[in-house]
Amino acid sequence: MRLFGGSFEGSTVRCRGAGAALTAATAALAVLLPVTDAQALPAPSAPSGITAKGAYLLDSGTGRALWGRAADTRREMASTTKVMTAVVVLETRGVNLNRRVTVKQAYRDYVARYGASTADLRTGDKLTVRQLLYGLMLPSGCDAAYALADTLGSGGTTAGRTRSFIARMNARARSLGLTRTHYDSFDGISHGRNLTTPRDLVRLARHAMGNRTFAAVVRTPRTRQKAVNVNRTYTWYNTNRLLGSYRGALGIKTGTGRRAGHCLVFAARRGGRTVVGALLGDSPARLYPDAAKLLDHAFGRRTGA
Repeated sequence: MRLFGGSFEGSTVRCRGAGAALTAATAALAVLLPVTDAQALPAPSAPSGITAKGAYLLDSGTGRALWGRAADTRREMASTTKVMTAVVVLETRGVNLNRRVTVKQAYRDYVARYGASTADLRTGDKLTVRQLLYGLMLPSGCDAAYALADTLGSGGTTAGRTRSFIARMNARARSLGLTRTHYDSFDGISHGRNLTTPRDLVRLARHAMGNRTFAAVVRTPRTRQKAVNVNRTYTWYNTNRLLGSYRGALGIKTGTGRRAGHCLVFAARRGGRTVVGALLGDSPARLYPDAAKLLDHAFGRRTGA
């Protein structure tokens, strides 16, 4: 049953050689009507002290908006971009998650050039598409994103394949009704037009969590993945600190960039209810407290309960 309808963040990576309150119509309107500030949303009491420039909170089961701030204002999204990267990979027709991908030096050169977050992939190692999804979503590896876009894009050159992959990301955004979202990268390293809104990001995350593989990856705190051709094991830790610190947390993705600020798309489930939220342009000190405060608000609990 479906429960859900710039990337420069630091990561810890080790690589070693080793062995019915609402009608259906009302629920739909709650999702589709434009909302630009917290006062317009149907929250009986708004949470106080949220510092993010943009925010949105949704009851995933009913589709009812719970709270928002500048919910339809476009902002850079940093590595939360990788939610769509994973969606496009998983929704590729006939995708083989056990397909082996050879790590190219170009992927390592790319993260070095941009000082980007990395899964520390080693040139010549072979990993499966499934393993690369973990490298994409846990340590937020821009090298893993590059490998997936290069592998699953179409064209005769790496540049052509990555361009076609980004075009598919934008096509999927349109088909999902994410009218204020545009991607210019496969990983969140913006070239000026990598933009979304809190509402669009939450709607995308709600869709993505309907995929069992995606949901399993993003709720994983740590994983150890062995290269299929050499005796090397990658240990990746999830950059999302809600996992293990907030009861019921299900993921989803962090993001940090100079212009984007600190970003987070998150979900949690308690008492049979699933809530999805997004924060864009927050401060590093407030990102996780803000997410916890929004979740507590949704679940009707005191902050920290």
